[in-house]
Amino acid sequence: FSWSLYHPGGRAIKTTYAGENWDDAKFASKVQEAAARLPVLALTPRALGPGRYRAWLAPAALEELLGVAAWGGFSARAQATSQSPLYRLHGGELALDARVSLTEDFGLGMTPAFNDDGYLRESVPLVREGRSVAQLTNARTAREYGLLPNGALASEAPSSLSMPGGDLAESDLLAALGTGLYVGNLWYVNFSDRMGCRLTGMTRFATFWVEEGRVVAPVDAMRFDDSLYGLLGERLERLGAQPELRLSEDTWGQRATGGMQLPGVLVKSFELTL
Repeated sequence: FSWSLYHPGGRAIKTTYAGENWDDAKFASKVQEAAARLPVLALTPRALGPGRYRAWLAPAALEELLGVAAWGGFSARAQATSQSPLYRLHGGELALDARVSLTEDFGLGMTPAFNDDGYLRESVPLVREGRSVAQLTNARTAREYGLLPNGALASEAPSSLSMPGGDLAESDLLAALGTGLYVGNLWYVNFSDRMGCRLTGMTRFATFWVEEGRVVAPVDAMRFDDSLYGLLGERLERLGAQPELRLSEDTWGQRATGGMQLPGVLVKSFELTL
């Protein structure tokens, strides 16, 4: 379920809610949280110059980054042909923070546990404690490169990606951020350096400036350009305690299944360029 609260000035805050069971209290909490931020949109936007800013990336923002990185990032074929944006991770040259683990997790129940050819699919750990342990391999790739198939889709992209949370409670995140950016979502994300897994895109209405643990102003739309290796590596400070279930809203030809379950991340710096 997704909805937006609009300010008369044309800005909006989009929120989503998903889960196995409807919880009135949790839904009301999400509505109230967004409503509390709505008056901030009426304030004069804070204009920031290019630079690196301490930041909280909400689950929706991290979903956008991982969604693009997954375009070949976990594909055995892309790795075998040296086209994977996470090539250096899978090759053992680089690692993410030890608190980062990623799994193609069918236990979430978001997508069928079989692929288009009828092969059964089991959960596949992809990254464990910051290091690559597997890629998604379909039958064709397995035959061509002498690998073991694991039921991956033809695209070899994850459809039910999960990442465990950490120790940062939602009630403490603004205090932990202190002064910096609260990034609620990101838009128009694409690669600026594919082989370096460097991503670029835009912030929009859901980004706020926080001072001493208090939201004080919206931030003008800015372009960011940053490396996933840095954001989930040496600059990762803390992980949100409660991962959020993010169901896919794609409707290209049909309503998509699948999604991600991700925490938010507190990072020491997030690079804005324009």
